[in-house]
Amino acid sequence: MKTALLKYLFPVVVAFSVIAASLSFGPKEETIRFVRPKGWPKPIYNFAKNKLTESGFYLGRKLFYDPLLSADGSISCASCHTQWSAFTHVDHGLSHGINGMKGRRNSMTIFNLAWNPSFMWDGGINNLEVQPLGPITNSAEMGTTLAEIVRKLDTAAGYKARFFAAFGDSAVTGQRVLKAMAQFLAMLESYNSKYDKYIRGETGGDFTAEEKNGLQLFRKNCASCHPEPLFTDYSYKNTGLTLDADIKDFGRMTITGNCGDSLKFKTPSLRNVGMSYPYMHDGRFRTLRQAVDHYVTGITDGPTLAKEYKTPIALSEQDKTNLIAFLKTLTDDVFLTDKRYRE
Repeated sequence: MKTALLKYLFPVVVAFSVIAASLSFGPKEETIRFVRPKGWPKPIYNFAKNKLTESGFYLGRKLFYDPLLSADGSISCASCHTQWSAFTHVDHGLSHGINGMKGRRNSMTIFNLAWNPSFMWDGGINNLEVQPLGPITNSAEMGTTLAEIVRKLDTAAGYKARFFAAFGDSAVTGQRVLKAMAQFLAMLESYNSKYDKYIRGETGGDFTAEEKNGLQLFRKNCASCHPEPLFTDYSYKNTGLTLDADIKDFGRMTITGNCGDSLKFKTPSLRNVGMSYPYMHDGRFRTLRQAVDHYVTGITDGPTLAKEYKTPIALSEQDKTNLIAFLKTLTDDVFLTDKRYRE
């Protein structure tokens, strides 16, 4: 009986294995390879514990764009993280979730995450493989659970074969969902802006006089918090923003419980900053000029104000123009249009 059953099942198993193994779930010419640009520090994320593969990357991409990951199937990760804006949103200050609910913060950009020691505006998550759980389980964002996502994926068309191709068998587990998403997220690399070409002496990297002046102003006034080449020190600082009376978001303090962390938020990378408006944790500034003006004339003093902002930055109107001209050289069109990152 058992032998006869195996006789009929064996061809089916072999056929499924061959089909799944042959599926790339993405154009074969798009090689998936993590790049550590010359002169950049060693990434923090440990790829040895989550081997990067094309099938794993494409599974993670599929999950990133799939609204199935939300409670009511209405939004995906990409709803708040669109590629052309450096994987954030630009049409409103605060993120929107299921049932039209409004979140408490402006979504952060997503790129160069392999170098991040922690995630979110308040640093509440310190592992890339856990990061998606934040928005997934937030009642004002995707409003579901990992267990529910696994249940839905287990019967969703096409996913069994994708998990087989990525992990060697078709079991859908929460850990595999998170590992696949981490592969996709870690591969969102931005290192080909005009600035990068300028630093590398490549074609397309010629700076104008304004941009060169802006770079010098940046290095003098901004680099202590936004050092090259990643343009962030990953610290949490009070940058002199007033407390929003409606949201009452105290930032890092909500995680640590330490009053000394009141109104401190993560220093975001300034790469692609020209495309990622609105600015600050609550999206209060619509333009780069407004953001720059804040550091010149808008800082509010307080007990946790970062030492860098105790003395306002002195910039003329021309200085502001030059600084913004430089900031726009951080736009990486290669990254913003890379077809590997599209749905």
